[in-house]
Amino acid sequence: MLIRRVYGKTFAAERNVFKDLQLQTWAVSKYMKQGEELNNSGELFIRRNPKLKVKLVDGSSLAIAVVLNSIPRARGTTQVAFKGNFNKIASYLALALCQKGIQVVISREKDYEMLKSKLTSANNDDKLVFSSVYSQKTWLVGEGLTKEEQMKASKGTLIIPYSQFPPTKVRKDCFYDTTPSMLTPKYLANVDSCEPFDIVMQNVGVFNIQNWLPRRVMSSWRIASILHGLEGWNVNECGNEILDIDKVWDASIRHGFSPTMKSFT
Repeated sequence: MLIRRVYGKTFAAERNVFKDLQLQTWAVSKYMKQGEELNNSGELFIRRNPKLKVKLVDGSSLAIAVVLNSIPRARGTTQVAFKGNFNKIASYLALALCQKGIQVVISREKDYEMLKSKLTSANNDDKLVFSSVYSQKTWLVGEGLTKEEQMKASKGTLIIPYSQFPPTKVRKDCFYDTTPSMLTPKYLANVDSCEPFDIVMQNVGVFNIQNWLPRRVMSSWRIASILHGLEGWNVNECGNEILDIDKVWDASIRHGFSPTMKSFT
């Protein structure tokens, strides 16, 4: 956002070539909000512009798939806890985990009641638990995760973000995963910058650029828009809309994207 302010206008920040697609990443006005709380993940924008000639993709489906595949099976995970702010991705993640037989622990009552009302089978009722206990070894976290919450985590806890921005790392004896992302194929051309990035003003006129994804690792939200183009999915993915999670994941692997290498031992 601060780059947008420095340049003073909308501009193409990066151009890429992927197979037959010509891709552009644009820095747009700070007033175009896509957040769930302000714009219902883009649905309001679509309603106000019914004749829009492009499709709006918020990328939630792939983000969910990446997080689900980031939970290490080798750890014998049978229980996960949700911490931080709840959103569309967290809701679908929790329901998917319940259906897979993994117990989901929710620490905020309003989020628990919302999820309970959405469970489609009585067989999953015991998989959803309301508790303020912090002993679970796998946490799925959104924005708003506090330092105090992290200090209550057990040693060796795996913290997996489902948010676009990573939590501030407080514990050295816990494992922090990256935000939802995948390694790009080598034939994706002109990948010139680490992505995403945040810019923090430390002093007047001095900017500190912070990257939290390694080079050639791309956020799942950005990959999702590429997949829509490659697969010819002529649909909007915004509001409460979620595509088939397995279909989206399989498409990403088929087009050369791969999970990032991780070690949590």
